[in-house]
Amino acid sequence: MGLLDLEKHFAFYGSYHSNPINIVVHIFFVWPILFTALLFFYFTPPIFSPPQTLLNVIPSFLIFNFGFFFAIFYALFYVALDIKAGSFVALLTLLCWVSSSFLANSIGFDLAWKVHMYE
Repeated sequence: MGLLDLEKHFAFYGSYHSNPINIVVHIFFVWPILFTALLFFYFTPPIFSPPQTLLNVIPSFLIFNFGFFFAIFYALFYVALDIKAGSFVALLTLLCWVSSSFLANSIGFDLAWKVHMYE
């Protein structure tokens, strides 16, 4: 199966996810899983810092770390599969990154892990 062959990806998905309840569960629960992964990735060290001129524009809670690169890769992968649907997925992915970064910055490392442990 080609990495960017959307038709084959959907055929593969359809063959394993033909149950309507399963499809709905995937649509609604992939995003919380992605959000949680990005929340934990927030606590990885920064890979690079933006130029000083951008530091005044970018909110301080946005850190360009593994979570950022994971979100960008995920977003670009879906854009490469299909421009229209992929652009929507990219927007949702970047919104997940920004919101999970904000939450992680607000609650801190210890509370983020405590909340995860008791779900």
